[in-house]
Amino acid sequence: MIASNLAAGPAPLPAPDDLDVARTVLGTEAAGLHALSAALDGRFTAAVGLLAAATGRVVVTGMGKSGHVARKIAATFASTGTPALFVHPAEASHGDLGMIVAGDAVLALSNSGETAELADLIAHASRFALPLVAITGGNGSTLAQAADVALVLPAAREACPMGLAPTTSTTMQLALGDALAVALLTRRGFGPSDYRTFHPGGRLGARLKRVRDLMHTGSDVPLAPPGTPMDAALLVMTEKRFGCLGVVGADGRLIGIVTDGDLRRAMGPALLQRCVGEIMTAMPRTIGPDALAAEALHEMNAGARPVTALFVVDAQRRPVGVLHVHDLLRAGLA
Repeated sequence: MIASNLAAGPAPLPAPDDLDVARTVLGTEAAGLHALSAALDGRFTAAVGLLAAATGRVVVTGMGKSGHVARKIAATFASTGTPALFVHPAEASHGDLGMIVAGDAVLALSNSGETAELADLIAHASRFALPLVAITGGNGSTLAQAADVALVLPAAREACPMGLAPTTSTTMQLALGDALAVALLTRRGFGPSDYRTFHPGGRLGARLKRVRDLMHTGSDVPLAPPGTPMDAALLVMTEKRFGCLGVVGADGRLIGIVTDGDLRRAMGPALLQRCVGEIMTAMPRTIGPDALAAEALHEMNAGARPVTALFVVDAQRRPVGVLHVHDLLRAGLA
């Protein structure tokens, strides 16, 4: 019996809990980001200045995992107003150096700073006096020494239990790239309208559309003066199919609205003999033509009683259009 137990060997250790592993990884990487934030100094400002001064594009490059991060940084730059592209360092040595021209700036990523494939690209930047910014963990590395500005990552433990797989280091690279992109867009005054230009598709693009892009105008807008009999008003509401009627005063300003809800509340034998001014809701909610579509959706849902349509008015509160929730649905917003 004893021999049998000895042959079996020690019992296997229990497998680590997955949640514990995940929290350890996130805690390790978070510590790396805190260390990176504390390490930032004037070199970051200098790097932003070099990239902002480029009259061409920011060429982002890196090999292996750093290359994957570099692709994402280039995409973030391009979508936030900094023209950028990714160039693979190995392909650069086989003709793609021709993509990098005068006026460009180079942002090179390498944790060690000794990535051999970057050599030709670094030499090309030097030959044509292109600004070179490095993101590296090697302060005295070849890349750091060649760069005009070297953003050196602080020493931090990789989240991999063996300390080998790039994890914390690539997270710091990615976060530093985001910091550069946001600093550049802030310096340029890049705003929502600019963002929409580069993001026309999907729900994000819809949220950045202006009301004027979606509203109905001209003869499509259901309007009537306050003295209009309700039988005539109902014909207009039925024809325009927005479920509402804007009431305009003699000066052309919107003074009220008649909705399907107003009709139900005023329902009675004498409804058709009344005028719209008698049953309208005064001073209805409105939106301006330059407001974002997302603001219009918020306005429709605001308050205790959501609405399905908004009249679009100018600075003098004169109707210039009407926007229905169905327009927001078609645009992919609601």
